[in-house]
Amino acid sequence: MRTRAPEDRPPISPEAEHHVEASAQLLDLLRASTPLVQCLTNSVVIGFTANVLLAVGASPAMVDLPDEAGPFARVASGVLVNLGTPQAAQREAMREAVVAATEAGTPWVLDPVAIGSLPVRTALAEMLLGHRPTVIRGNASEVLALAGLGAGGRGTDSSETPDAALTAATGLAGTAGSVVAVSGPVDVITDGSTVIRVHTGTELLTRVTGGGCALGAVMAAFASLSDDRLATTVAATSVYTVAAELAAADTSGPGSFAVALLDRLSSLTAEQLRDRSSLTTESAS
Repeated sequence: MRTRAPEDRPPISPEAEHHVEASAQLLDLLRASTPLVQCLTNSVVIGFTANVLLAVGASPAMVDLPDEAGPFARVASGVLVNLGTPQAAQREAMREAVVAATEAGTPWVLDPVAIGSLPVRTALAEMLLGHRPTVIRGNASEVLALAGLGAGGRGTDSSETPDAALTAATGLAGTAGSVVAVSGPVDVITDGSTVIRVHTGTELLTRVTGGGCALGAVMAAFASLSDDRLATTVAATSVYTVAAELAAADTSGPGSFAVALLDRLSSLTAEQLRDRSSLTTESAS
């Protein structure tokens, strides 16, 4: 993700304008409904993820114990499953949560962190994929690995670009029935039919632990608001990256940026989102 001046961004089409307006309306709806998001996420980012959810207007619940994760997934508004630190007990809790979420119709997000070269999490991701996540969010290397087309990157760092993973993303969207979001300098989101690129953001998100992982939680919050999961994923990404862009303008480094991001997520208005969003759309075929 990087910051680009608004005047340097591509012109917005009527189709993209529709998604911008939908994103603004979904932001207001999220603030009014305060969705409850269950996070089975990695130990490095728990606090930051919870604070991001609170800042944007959702309610976090870090329920990741076996025998609790499943029952909670039935009552949560959305569920995040992030494979960053998959200890044995959490792996069982993840399985319980996605089974329960699927049965209850609770939307859930799979973030297959660092899969490809690490066998335990790769096998876990492949098993979870069979439960048809609502949204898959990852970098290009992770998406390629999940599709069986790559060996993964260097941990959370991608060795590929989002466009290099576009074929894999559209294929995953079709086979898993998921919306697939590929993070990078320009985020790429597809439901298998339409491709939307989100041109907002800042490279400072890559210099804060949890900068990407927290976006998965925001996607789970937005996924609870509408059955149009392409629209909710675009909304989550736009809200997060526009807030990040505004936060970057307020700060000079990653430490102050992390705090400013929470402030900007909390104060971001629908009108600011309309003014700052930058999207392009195209057919996936």
